[in-house]
Amino acid sequence: MFSKEKVRKKFILIRKRKYFLPKKIFFKPLINLINKKKRKKIALYYPSNYEFDTNKLFELLKFRKNLSTLLPIISSKNSMKFIKWKLSEPLKVNKYGFLEPAIIKKNSNPDLILVPVVAYDKFYNRLGYGKGYYDRFLGKYLKKRRNILTIGLAFSFQKYKKIPSSKHDVKLDYILTEKGIF
Repeated sequence: MFSKEKVRKKFILIRKRKYFLPKKIFFKPLINLINKKKRKKIALYYPSNYEFDTNKLFELLKFRKNLSTLLPIISSKNSMKFIKWKLSEPLKVNKYGFLEPAIIKKNSNPDLILVPVVAYDKFYNRLGYGKGYYDRFLGKYLKKRRNILTIGLAFSFQKYKKIPSSKHDVKLDYILTEKGIF
């Protein structure tokens, strides 16, 4: 079995070579799930490093009434929180080189979180960049509120046989790839 770091490096290289931009129709299963589950606060991420591109999804969601989009920010205490953000609002580069909202607003608690994925497996485990921000946030948040949905966004070629996991890793509810939502 490979270590998390070896799997992470392997799949970041694969993602860079095989990356493509998802089309509007790609998000249809996700939009249907949002409607079916009546989710109103959708936490996304701003794409970088050949991650699954969420910009088209921001565009699709911006005209929906009673729905807000959120982005994560990393606080000075090395924790993550989500705040409301629209595609037209400014961004800044955080200490890890990722874009986050430049204007800090009040925290907002999402009821659906779209999670970036370096690799995933059939057991809904995910591998991220290794800092544990999503796992810590979800571990803490899921204890308080059970009806949050977690969906990993990945390309089908990012699937791995079995992601090494620990007790701190949080499994996802769904994975969305170009082949559908699982």
